Amino acid sequence: MGYWDTPEGTACVEKAWITTKLGTAVGLVGSAYHIVAFQPESTMAAVQRATGATVTMASLGAIFGMATCLSAQARGTPDDPLNYFIGGCASGAFLGARTHNPMIGTTACLGMGALGYFTKVGKQEGWRLTGTPRL
Repeated sequence: MGYWDTPEGTACVEKAWITTKLGTAVGLVGSAYHIVAFQPESTMAAVQRATGATVTMASLGAIFGMATCLSAQARGTPDDPLNYFIGGCASGAFLGARTHNPMIGTTACLGMGALGYFTKVGKQEGWRLTGTPRL
């Protein structure tokens, strides 16, 4: 089952699980590249770095999935892109809390919220990033 296969505002736990798995994968890949690019001094430092990055990204995915779904339920507007802005903003606020920096939280809220908003708009309008252009 994919994220877009179920209607918005339903199956919140399943949607949060899917976004958590995606966040975990992104965290693992990103931390692997970071470890290769910036060699840690010990194996334990590498494990700590990988674990911290992966858990943070998994948490961002879980928060996004759950906040987006609960927002759709609470607002009663399942296909509204604003739900995705709210989910992205909640994830960004978590990132600010994780770094103990309100400026990072504010910036991440706006940036991730905008990314979520435009992802939903693009999905609704059929935007494509690859392939031949439609005329």
